[in-house]
Formats: sequence, structure tokens, C-alpha cells
Amino acid sequence: MYSEPKTAPFYLASASPRRSELLTQIGVVHRQFACSIDESVRAGEGAVDYVERVTRAKALAGQHQAPDGAVVLAADTAVVIDDRILGKPMDADDAAVMLRSLSGRTHRVITAVAVACGERIEVIRVDTDVSFRPIAAAEIQAYWMTGEPADKAGGYAIQGLGAVFVAMIQGSYSAVVGLPLAETAQLLSSFGVDCWQGRQAESPSGLTQA
Repeated sequence: MYSEPKTAPFYLASASPRRSELLTQIGVVHRQFACSIDESVRAGEGAVDYVERVTRAKALAGQHQAPDGAVVLAADTAVVIDDRILGKPMDADDAAVMLRSLSGRTHRVITAVAVACGERIEVIRVDTDVSFRPIAAAEIQAYWMTGEPADKAGGYAIQGLGAVFVAMIQGSYSAVVGLPLAETAQLLSSFGVDCWQGRQAESPSGLTQA
């Protein structure tokens, strides 16, 4: 018989629907709330230091919103090229500049995940290289008109229409979307939060076991 796993109360400190969907994909039951902090890049701060610092700050801020004893997860993702962090585009011109800089080149997507409970906090980081094919100016304009780039770091969504630009990735696809699932599952397990919650075990034939 399959038994329901015992898990700690778990909260996602992020308004991102993509991160919530990824947690649901691996069967992690969670509650979600938005968590706002200052995400400005500090003078002289490198991309790795920035992403890890912001992620840790989100998790700590999330603890103030969650009940005592809850496990809180936060994450942050940065698109980096030529040592520049590409945030969300301000307008069509800004998005065009970003996509032109990514066109025909390989950039790095850095995603950090922080999990906190009580005084304990752990941070992991996953880097993924994403290669774009050359993108024509007309494609950039048409892509902006879809509305998808407006709220996406780097001006594109690999899980959406922007997938047509991606020639190759080296690393974690889910990390580029917003949450590296294999690494996150291991980290959550160390905090007593299990995957596949409430899912019945299935036999190799696909039949549910009694």
C-alpha cells in the first residue's frame, strides 16, 4: 500500500505561476504568496553574487509572512551575457536590444533556490547555457507584439513562444523556466518536504497498485 508522506507546512515565496506549476508537476503541495524585496543590483556586484543574495533575501522575507515552523522556498533567475544581467524589458526598444544581444550567441541563465525553516537556510545554484539561433529584426518585432517578452527576464520565455529561438541548451531546462526540479527536490527532501504527495504508486503496466 502507498502511504501519504508526512510533510512540513510548505510555502512558495513567489508570485510566479511558472514556479508554482513546476512544484505541482513534481507533486509538491504548497501555498503561495508574493514576496517583495529590493532587487536592485549593487555596484560592482557579479551576477552569481546578485542572484544568490536576492534569493536568500526572498526566503528570509518569506519567513516573516509564513507561520512559525513552516518551510519556505524562494528562487531567482537571471539571464546573463557579456557579464550583464538582463532584467525584464522596459519597452519594445529595450526588448529588441536584449534579443539582438542574444541572437546567434550563447548566454547563461543562473537560477538560485533558497529553502528556509527556523534558523536554517540553504541556497543552491544551477547554471545553464542557452544558445540562440540568429533572430531577424522582423521576428523580434513580431515576438514583442505577442506580449510574451514584456515580463520575462532577458525578454523571452523558453517554455513559451520564445522556444523557437533556442537552438540548444546545456544544463537544466526547468532551471531556465524558473526552478531546477532535480536539485530542488533533493533540497526540499532535506527539509522534510517530499515530492509525489498524495500520488498513488503505479505498477510498470500503468495499473494502480492496491
